Amino acid sequence: MSSTVKSLKVTYNSINVNNTFTNGDYLLGHVTLEVAKDCQIDTLSIKFKGKSEVLWTERHGQTTVVYHSKDKYFSIKHYFIRSKDDGSETILTQENGQPYNSVVAPGRHVYPFTFQFPDKCMPSSFKGSVGKIVYLLEAKLGRSMRVDQKDSTKLHFVAKPDLSSDQGVMSPQNRHTEKKMKVFTSGSVSMEAKLEKTGFFQGEGLKVVASIHNNSSREIKPKYTIYTKHSFFANGRRRLSTKDLLKEVGDSIAPSSKENFTRVINVPHDAEPSICNCSNIKVEYRLRVYLDVKYASDPEIKFPIVILPNPRFPAVAPSNSASDFGAVGGTNPPPWDFAPPQPPVAFNPLAPPPSYGEYRAYPPLNDFKTQF
Repeated sequence: MSSTVKSLKVTYNSINVNNTFTNGDYLLGHVTLEVAKDCQIDTLSIKFKGKSEVLWTERHGQTTVVYHSKDKYFSIKHYFIRSKDDGSETILTQENGQPYNSVVAPGRHVYPFTFQFPDKCMPSSFKGSVGKIVYLLEAKLGRSMRVDQKDSTKLHFVAKPDLSSDQGVMSPQNRHTEKKMKVFTSGSVSMEAKLEKTGFFQGEGLKVVASIHNNSSREIKPKYTIYTKHSFFANGRRRLSTKDLLKEVGDSIAPSSKENFTRVINVPHDAEPSICNCSNIKVEYRLRVYLDVKYASDPEIKFPIVILPNPRFPAVAPSNSASDFGAVGGTNPPPWDFAPPQPPVAFNPLAPPPSYGEYRAYPPLNDFKTQF
């Protein structure tokens, strides 16, 4: 910061204990400017935007190739001060309707603002090894003959579990595998496993029903793994990474016996939601059910699963009072870029998860037909 401008800071008000936002939520905040002496300002603005970006490099012989991709979901910019107003930008005013003065006196000045998250299909916030999905606020101060000064802060966005576009998340899954043992183990093993559906909310119990026939000469154990797959796309290439989320082990099955198992695996509350609606980043999950057989390759079944964010209360529209911002001065509510949200619906924490037919945010599960 220059000797005249001591600080420029953008902050926002949290609307819940998790400090998260979802589609249609209102966002209240303020830009705080502190100056040491009289200061002439050309522009002071606040931008609200959402985007995804992927970036990585690869070596091909003596050449380093950069793979880069960006996608923008929205970008909304409002001005508090603008020396040249061409009428095409939204200019915020004080609570009394008067414009902000372009010459500010020494001291601390607060500029409130209000935005609304678009009520449309957008992916949740995400950060991976070579890609990210971010939603942020950026304040920018412009003065004549000086470098622009900026400050930004990120917001954690969780998309609504809106699944009415695909009823596949409620579809049950049933798969079978059989393997003949060789070398150190004789006989064969077979397994049939079922899932009651494909989509599961964070923290929900995932029930696996399995029938295992151990016709081999050795004891075997059923094991369960949920793992995630991150795919990044840029310039016609894909970068892939996988990671185990959790592992569990079932009871042993003696040789020449048949057992039926029901296993409930709790999806972690902090598991990031599946992302299938982003052009350059994809987050997928698999449940791997396999039989641990000594001295032999493990027969396995893989199920595609979709992890859904837990539903929560929608945010209530903000009032226009300056006291909501905890700051001096106010702002006229800007023209909404999107329609206001509907009134909140009462939420019963003991009720079962909402019907999947009520939602629409996730695309068809055609890609899940490919095993990996």
